[in-house]
Amino acid sequence: MELKKSIFLEVLSPEKTLVKEEVECVFLPGAAGAFEVLWNHAPLVSSLTEGEIRWRRQGKENSLRISSGFVEVFDNNVVACVEE
Repeated sequence: MELKKSIFLEVLSPEKTLVKEEVECVFLPGAAGAFEVLWNHAPLVSSLTEGEIRWRRQGKENSLRISSGFVEVFDNNVVACVEE
């Protein structure tokens, strides 16, 4: 039996939910440098700077441009609160 190795990504703005889906990986523009979140990533909280949040789902890459925000990574969940 193969384990499901996905991450639940949720990106929220003050106005609406921008992204809510299961993904393979997430790339984030962290204040201390860009970083990637893969399955079973260690918990963290980080501020985000201007740039792109990118994620891969079923081999296809998607992206969203942001101006700033914060992200929490915990238990294969990535929740980002952002300004577009």
